[in-house]
Order: sequence, then C-alpha cells, then structure tokens
Amino acid sequence: MLFEDFELDHRLLESLKAMGHKTPTSIQQQTIPLAMEQQDILARAPTGTGKTASFLLPAMQHLVDFPRRYKGQARVLILSPTRELASQIHRYASHLATNLNLDIGLITGGVPYAPQEEALEGNIDILIATPGRLHEYLDKKLFDATSVEQLIIDEADRMLDMGFSSIVQSIAIEAQGRKQNMLFSATLEGGGVNRFARELLTEPVLIDIDDAPRSEKAKIHQWIHLADNQSHKFALLCNLLQQEEVKRAIVFVKTREVVASLEGLLRQAGIPCAFMRGDMEQKKRFQALGSFTKGEVNVLLATDVAARGIDIEDISHVINYDMPRSADTYVHRIGRTGRAGAKGTAISLVEAHDMRIVAKVERYIEQPLKRRIIESLRPNNKEARVPTKKKAKGTKKKAKKPKKSKK
Repeated sequence: MLFEDFELDHRLLESLKAMGHKTPTSIQQQTIPLAMEQQDILARAPTGTGKTASFLLPAMQHLVDFPRRYKGQARVLILSPTRELASQIHRYASHLATNLNLDIGLITGGVPYAPQEEALEGNIDILIATPGRLHEYLDKKLFDATSVEQLIIDEADRMLDMGFSSIVQSIAIEAQGRKQNMLFSATLEGGGVNRFARELLTEPVLIDIDDAPRSEKAKIHQWIHLADNQSHKFALLCNLLQQEEVKRAIVFVKTREVVASLEGLLRQAGIPCAFMRGDMEQKKRFQALGSFTKGEVNVLLATDVAARGIDIEDISHVINYDMPRSADTYVHRIGRTGRAGAKGTAISLVEAHDMRIVAKVERYIEQPLKRRIIESLRPNNKEARVPTKKKAKGTKKKAKKPKKSKK
C-alpha cells in the first residue's frame, strides 16, 4: 500500500515525500481510511509506529475538503499529556502542512502566558495542547471549544497516569459540537483507558495493530548482562557506552537521586551525558533534550517520569541501568529505539534482585531475554533463581476407624 491509495491532497503527498515517508505503517494503513470516513477510533499504538501521522493526515485532509468560511478558534484539537510530546506533534504537523495554509497553534505549560493568549485571539485551524494549561484558558474564557470538530487524544494511558482524566472530560464537554473523536494509547490493558474511551467516544472502531508492544521484539535486539553489584554494573555500563555502535543512547534509572550520582560518575569516566529528572525546571529540560537531539552528547540519563513524551528519532540503544517496576514500563522504555522500522538495541543490566522482573518481562513479551557476557567483565556469581510459588497441598482427611461393635 502507498500513501497515494488514501486519496490525500497532493500537497500532503508532497510533504510526506519531502519528509522521507514512502509507505504507510500498519497503524496508518488501518486508521487513515476509517478516520477519513469520520469514524470514532480507539487504537492501541506504541511509540514509534507512526501514530502521529495516522491522526494528522485525516485531520488535515478534512480541513482541506471542508475549508472554514470565517476565522475562528480550533477546528481540530489534539490533547497530549506532556509539553515535549505536544511540541513534537506541533513540529511534525507544521512540516506536513507546509503548503496547506493552515494555522497551527501550540498551548503548553511551562512557558509565558502572553504569547499564547495573543495566539488564541487569532485564527487557529489545529490546536495541539496539554490539558492543564488549555483548561486554564477555558476557565478564563480565552479559549472557546465550540468550534472543535475533531478531538484527538494521544497517549491516553499516560494522560490517565498523570491525573488528567477529569480535565480532559471537562474540555470534551465544552466541545459538544465535535463530529469525530480519536483516542490513541500504548496499552489498552486494565479498565482505565476503556472507561475513558466509553466516556469520550461514540461507537468507536477498535484498532489493535500487529506491531503493538509485544511484537516490538521483531525489530529490537534485546539481551541482559548479569551484574554482581553496583560497581560491576557501572563498569558494564561504561563498557557499553564506549562501543562504536552506540550512536545515541537513553539510559533509564529508577530515581532522580540515581540520575544525579550516575551523571557525575560518567563524567568522571570521560563519558559526557545529559540528564532529565522529574523535578527539573522546564528550561533545563529543554536544554538537556536539545544537547542530546543536536548530538552534542550521545547519552541521556532519565527516569521514567522525566522521559514521558520524549519522541526522538535515531535512538540506537536503550539501556536499563535499573530494571523498571513492571513489564509494561519495560516495553515503553525499549520502544524509544527501533523506530519507524529501523533496528534498535535494548540492553538490561541485571542484579540478583532484578530476576523477578526479568521473568515477568519474558512472560509479557513472550520470548526469553538472551544472556550475554563481556569477557573482561565476566560476572563472578551465577544467575539467581526466581523462587516459584509452591502449590498448597490439599490435606487429606484421615479415614475414620470403624467403630467397635458393643457386645
């Protein structure tokens, strides 16, 4: 299948060609035709599968097919859980709409109010926003949702994790005139996303693509290195980061305290890196992300909270310095590499206490994680065994002795 098969405007096709997009991904193949028929959509789509284009292309085609008669506020509203992801969607949308003469706005927290308020006074065709800041403008009556025809919610599971459920519902209520809704989530497991979808969507088509999280294994090489202790684990990390094939790597850790200490240790070892923690100021977050994306450093340290919304191409490696607390988070992490059909590598540094989560991950992704050894850093200890739960043995009732008959 080709993008031409979707009957998109020739200007959109030219933009796709200029951006190097030749053939649609699985999520795009299944979503775009239905979205162009104004169907509500509930889709499971992990990071890196092309979901952004799967909702932007039909939204832009709708605006081309039905041009507005008068200036006004957003006809397409895209809600994103984080300012970084919102900014990335905005950049991508701006590239797609190069020749379409569409006004695309961006509203996020962490930046001055005045320029955004001024932008809301002008014409907006597509508005990409984080829920918190947009809701502020809704309360101040600076944003009017009555013109919204399409409501698109990206990374709904993260939206729920961050506590935006009620705010998104409030915005949706204000956008009563919407004709179409699309909700994308990296996972549909658990009741949260499904309840969210029931409240916002009308008879949605469910799209659960074949290259969803568990199939990421096909394009991401995954393995683990056993570590005896923290010093051994750090030596393994340094060795890996100094390999020529590591072009750009994200190193995940559990806590912001570990981020701080690890950043200092890596610099001492002559390995420059940037870092992101959940408690960082927005300016410093952008600086760290900028130095990483520009190639000034090729290593980014991050916690799971800090990494939400990061969408960077050409990540060659994801390294789990600390194993995550759940198998689902593991899949979110490794999804940062192997993007857009490219190959990627995910390496986990595992101590004895991590073997329980390793077993959970292997069950979840339905494949064993290979064990590898760096000869100069061979572990002294054997792999720790994961204790298995013993089934409680049923207690057998003792046979009653026959009563002696009285003579």
